[in-house]
Amino acid sequence: MNRPDAELLVEAYCKGVFPMADDESGEIHWYSPDPRGVIPLDGFHTPRSLARVVRARRFEIRTDTCFQRVMELCAEPRANDAGTWIDKSLIDAYTELHAAGCAHSVEAWLEDELVGGLYGVHLRGAFFGESMFSRVGQGGTNASKVALVHLVAQLRAAGFLLLDAQFQNPHLHQFGCVEIPRRDYLKMLGLALQIDARWPQAGPLELPSPSA
Repeated sequence: MNRPDAELLVEAYCKGVFPMADDESGEIHWYSPDPRGVIPLDGFHTPRSLARVVRARRFEIRTDTCFQRVMELCAEPRANDAGTWIDKSLIDAYTELHAAGCAHSVEAWLEDELVGGLYGVHLRGAFFGESMFSRVGQGGTNASKVALVHLVAQLRAAGFLLLDAQFQNPHLHQFGCVEIPRRDYLKMLGLALQIDARWPQAGPLELPSPSA
């Protein structure tokens, strides 16, 4: 595959493939891991301490008000990781995809400052989670986790079938992320692509119900 644009990204995601940039060479590599990490929407787990943070409504949660900025902050190196897999070509491609209505951000704001969030790709009944960030030094502790809770509630309410996490890791495991064989993932993806699930308009994003 070539360097990505919006059209190529859609084609790839429909086949269960996603890109990552090599931090050193700048080369784009394409992946379809086996096993695949997914977060079952009916098995999502909110830790008790996080549920208290969500109920406190400390953060204002919005969607799609600054998609590119969310990507840029996700691309910043983490304290425990010197590199990043998101380069300018990917930011440009996903921003183009966002303009086409197929990529979205969920943002956590604190006193009108963006302190956390996540972004991903939306194709019919599937949401492919890409990356998340929290600006802990600016009061953003748990901000990305709260954004994830709101994302899952939105996906459930809108009838999505698939939340793709790509890889399982200890951070996602606490929310119920599991690994499944690629063949099972592709079957699930095929079913999800038959569903017409809608994303809300840009702006504040509320939990659909207190129990979500």
